[in-house]
Amino acid sequence: MQRLVALPFSKSVEIAYKSIRVRFFRSLITTTSLVLAVAFLCYVQVTTDIANGLLHGTVPGSIDALVGAGYDVAPGSVSIGETAKQQWLVVLSLLVCVVGIVNAQLMAVTERFREIGTMKCLGALDRFILRLFMLEAIMQGFVGSLVGALVGLLAALLSQTLMIGPIIFSSLPIGTLLLTAVKGIGTGCLLSLIGVTYPAITAARMEPVEAMRAE
Repeated sequence: MQRLVALPFSKSVEIAYKSIRVRFFRSLITTTSLVLAVAFLCYVQVTTDIANGLLHGTVPGSIDALVGAGYDVAPGSVSIGETAKQQWLVVLSLLVCVVGIVNAQLMAVTERFREIGTMKCLGALDRFILRLFMLEAIMQGFVGSLVGALVGLLAALLSQTLMIGPIIFSSLPIGTLLLTAVKGIGTGCLLSLIGVTYPAITAARMEPVEAMRAE
């Protein structure tokens, strides 16, 4: 029995990857919701980072460019923050993303009753089933967050270029933008793990007989 359940971690990664490939379109739907949420998060934060870069820059005309783009820059301002409306929209988009992931993963568990039952009949422990779902979530979360961060970054650069002008590239805070992208990727991976936790626990606690009997 120990030989059956003590699979190496690399084998678990391989099984999780193959499972994503088999259910590519369902995985794509889950990943797309994550892409949109992370893209919006990064878009809002990157636009703020670009505006702050201009505010702290030494290029002549940068303040006038910000004012012309609609930013409320008061004399002596040290930073430009996100509006309350933007923050609420970001929070709501992330919540919708988590709900979508939970729903998609619960559907995935339903579709995989027999697969889960078969693995348990062969000796798979609860933690092995849990590990598979978590690995799938991490893979999907990383890919979706990476794409979302890139989309948000590029969209913000394009939007700010059209609104403010090419002057943004004179004071572009590269380090801050990269840090924002990394935070976006980390947030997306965390959301993916949060969204899969309940479905994964449900699948891990499933009795083999019940899983095999399900249609």
